[in-house]
Amino acid sequence: MDMFKGKTLVRKDGTECLADDALGSTKVVALYFSAHWCPPCRMFTPVLAEAYKEMKDESAASVEVIFVSSDRANNDMLSYMKESHGDWYAVKFGDPFQQELKTKYNISGIPTLIVVK
Repeated sequence: MDMFKGKTLVRKDGTECLADDALGSTKVVALYFSAHWCPPCRMFTPVLAEAYKEMKDESAASVEVIFVSSDRANNDMLSYMKESHGDWYAVKFGDPFQQELKTKYNISGIPTLIVVK
């Protein structure tokens, strides 16, 4: 996906990878706008994580979720990911790309899930 070209993503364990490598030939990409401090987000995230796991368990499924955090600190974002997220990627905390995505997709509230590919 062109919008992610050259961008760095992070896993819940803090490891980083290039988006080009992470997304590769993924057929479906969804952006998940959320934050730990948001009660509706904390209710929806486990539901999304279960659906993600089910899709990944299907051999033909090629789906990836990218978390775009509205948390106030990197530790908050990572602990939220460890607590209830699926095994998906996130835009690095503090990366201006977070705000670019929120602006591009007119995000005015969370949680929001948008399929972009």
